Amino acid sequence: MTGKEDHTTAVSAPGKVLLAGGYLVLDRAYSGLVFGLSARINVIAQEIHTSEGVHLTEIVVESPQFLEAQWRYGYHLADQDGGIKVTQLQVGSRIVPNPFVETTLNYALTYIAQAGTHKHKKHSVKSARLTILADNDYYSHQASAAAAAAAASGGGGESVSSSASTSSSSATPPASSINALNVSRFARFPTTLGDAHKTGLGSSAALVTALSAALLTHYLPLQILDVSSPEGKQILHNLAQAAHCAAQGKVGSGFDVAAAVYGSSLYRRFSPSVLASVPEAGSPGFASKLLEVVQSEWDTEVQKDAVSLPAGIAMRMCDVDCGSQTVGMVKKVLAWRAKEPEAAKALWDELQRRNEAVASVLRDERTGEISAALKAVRELVREMGTASGVPIEPESQTELLDALEAEVPGVYGGVVPGAGGFDAVALLVQDDTETLAQIEEFVESWSKAKGSQVSLLGVKGEMEGVRKETLEAYHGWLR
Repeated sequence: MTGKEDHTTAVSAPGKVLLAGGYLVLDRAYSGLVFGLSARINVIAQEIHTSEGVHLTEIVVESPQFLEAQWRYGYHLADQDGGIKVTQLQVGSRIVPNPFVETTLNYALTYIAQAGTHKHKKHSVKSARLTILADNDYYSHQASAAAAAAAASGGGGESVSSSASTSSSSATPPASSINALNVSRFARFPTTLGDAHKTGLGSSAALVTALSAALLTHYLPLQILDVSSPEGKQILHNLAQAAHCAAQGKVGSGFDVAAAVYGSSLYRRFSPSVLASVPEAGSPGFASKLLEVVQSEWDTEVQKDAVSLPAGIAMRMCDVDCGSQTVGMVKKVLAWRAKEPEAAKALWDELQRRNEAVASVLRDERTGEISAALKAVRELVREMGTASGVPIEPESQTELLDALEAEVPGVYGGVVPGAGGFDAVALLVQDDTETLAQIEEFVESWSKAKGSQVSLLGVKGEMEGVRKETLEAYHGWLR
């Protein structure tokens, strides 16, 4: 570090789990019960100090937990109100694109230039270094260890498939990677970012949100924007939604970005038309239109007070590897809905009612009703899966969830969250060490008996969204 800590800012944003409302959240007529998670993406913004007389126009983004994870960008003010456009510079022998980072820089820096120097029509964005640190639960340690072992044995840089994806295996990592896979909050993984296996906690939305928030906090004074305030969160939400949609090439439901900004909530999506008028970054009119859209009132609904967990109950996640995810699940469900609109509407309306009942049971701390409320939701989710031909709650997941509730004291029930499939289950459990130990013991024996790999992740549901951080948590990671 350079010692100018007053110019170093740190922000984090949580991952997400959609406990109820998978598929329904795509339609504004319905809502989703989304929880933020204790696993966070952290971004630290620092000035780049140069020798006297040396002027840089460069943004350096790095993720030091991974190999070869640095992206350098030049930037310039595009003609015809095109905003600030970044251009990736070569690092080493090749350029490895990162569309989420690049798009976020285009959007956030353009907004900053517009909001911060609106009267002067000239940007004064100085060079900066942005360090990304992800809490360990975003990535599987076992997969990373397998990648390191493959590379060490001459296997080259092949990607690790999901079949080696969970951290639950009892196999010991190779000696060469034990030091890398340490027990700190931010492990060093002996792989590239592309070879690391994600656990599906919403890393891209958390990254875009945290990166946007770090840039806004770093460049704009508090009197212009404070991401801790309700007004600042609204600006951040709109900006991060716009950037995330552009980066993924489509306008999604946005519940993952909303969770990253606001934390746990009952969420109703914004109308896709909100973003229809924003042209491509760098093109004529982009800057003014982005400013207008980000500062406008959207029709998103985020109800923080509609969501909570009873005292003594936690939401926990199990990473599951029972097979490969079916491609095109959302398209198949929507195709079924279009083909059978009346049946689909009746099912979705009733499922919405049951989802709201889950939120009500949790909010009102009616602990004895949790199991029945979750089972009622799961019943209709399986019905939707059968009707659409999509394994939203596959039989293997049904068996696992039923067994966990029946055989492990302290487990109230669970669901296959979000779009479903084979990736994860979310559980509502007693928040004590005995219950967690029993779950870990159960999933270990289950994995051996079934020939699958299931692990209890350290991550928990939490209510808080984006927040500013102190620098002590990143000791040893900053220059």
